[in-house]
Amino acid sequence: MKLASYEYAGKPSYGVVKDGHLIDLGARLATSGHKTLRQLLTNSGLDTAREIAGSASPDIPLSDVTLLPVIPDPDKIICVGMNYHDHVAEIGRAVTAKPALFARFAGSQVGHLRPMIKPAVSEEFDYEGELAVVIGRGGRHIKEDDALRHVAGYACYNEGSIRDWQRHTSQFLAGKTFAATGAFGPWLVTADEISDPATLTLETRLNGQRVQHTTTDKLITSVPALIAYCSTIIPLLAGDVIVTGTPGGVGLKRTPPLFMKPGDTVEVEISGIGVLRNPVVGE
Repeated sequence: MKLASYEYAGKPSYGVVKDGHLIDLGARLATSGHKTLRQLLTNSGLDTAREIAGSASPDIPLSDVTLLPVIPDPDKIICVGMNYHDHVAEIGRAVTAKPALFARFAGSQVGHLRPMIKPAVSEEFDYEGELAVVIGRGGRHIKEDDALRHVAGYACYNEGSIRDWQRHTSQFLAGKTFAATGAFGPWLVTADEISDPATLTLETRLNGQRVQHTTTDKLITSVPALIAYCSTIIPLLAGDVIVTGTPGGVGLKRTPPLFMKPGDTVEVEISGIGVLRNPVVGE
C-alpha cells in the first residue's frame, strides 16, 4: 500500500495512492482521530486504511493535488552521515564505530514535484539520495532483531546539503536544514511490501544523468541497527523519520564539483518505492 500526504483545494489531507488516484483517508477518518498520516500511524490505523483501500472508490486524481512531505509533521527527523563505504572514502573520513547522527527540521523539506530552493547565500547546493524509514510503532531500547516490526514503511529522500555552511564547524546542522532544501516522497510504501530494506537499489539523477547508484545492503549500519541505536538515545514515536545515509557520488567530490542550480531537475529512485522528482529554483 502507498500512502501520501497532500493538499487539495487548500486543505491538507492524506490517502492511499491507487491507480493514479487518491482515496481520501483524511476525510473518512477525521472523526476517529486520524486527521493526519502521523496520527494514523500513532493510532495503529494501517489495517483500517487497508480495509478502506480495498473497498472505496478513488476520490481525487493524483495529478490534481500538491504532494507534501510524506510525514509533514514528524516529532523528529534523524539523519545518518557517512553510512556507505564509498561515501566515507570520497570525503576522506574514517568509518566510525557508531553511526554519525544529526537532525533536520520539518520546515527544511518539501514534497514530490515541489521546488527545492537553492539558498542565495551559497553556490554549493548538493544532492544526497537516501532511503527514509518511517516508524510505525514507537518504543525505547528496541532490540535489533525486533526493529523491522516497528517500521511503518519506506520512502525516498533527497537530503539536500549546503556544503559551505556544512563546513562552518564540525557540526553538520547548519548546512543540512536550510528551508525547503530537502525532499521527502513521493509516498510511503508500507513495510509489508518491502520485507527486507537491505534488498533495494537506489539511484540519484541530475538532469537525467546518473550521479549516484548503490544497493542498500551496502549500508555500514543497517536499518535494524539504526533503529536500535536511535531508540536507545530517545524513544522513537510513530511518524518519526530516520534518513539512512547517502552513497558515494556527491557533487562536492566530483571533478569539477557538480552542484544543483536553478533550472535543474533532481530525481531519487528506489526500487519498490518509486521516483522522487524535484525542480531546483533560486531563493
